Amino acid sequence: MSDEAQVVETLAPKPVLRVVRGDLTPEELAALVAVVAARNAAAANAAARASKPRQRSKWGHPASAVRGRHQVGPDQWRRSAFAG
Repeated sequence: MSDEAQVVETLAPKPVLRVVRGDLTPEELAALVAVVAARNAAAANAAARASKPRQRSKWGHPASAVRGRHQVGPDQWRRSAFAG
């Protein structure tokens, strides 16, 4: 064996799936690979979501229902009726 063939042979990854029994058609093998890939992607996404904290929406926060403080000064009693 040449040196290049040995390098390629050692760098070749191990197969992820191996059919032990049966004779799969290319379509059946493609379906099996798609299912396994989707399952692995879902597990990776779930792990990524669990690792970072969720940002809470401030839309329904109770503090948004509370009116702001009134400013002290001339004519502020009239402006206090218009929250804005």
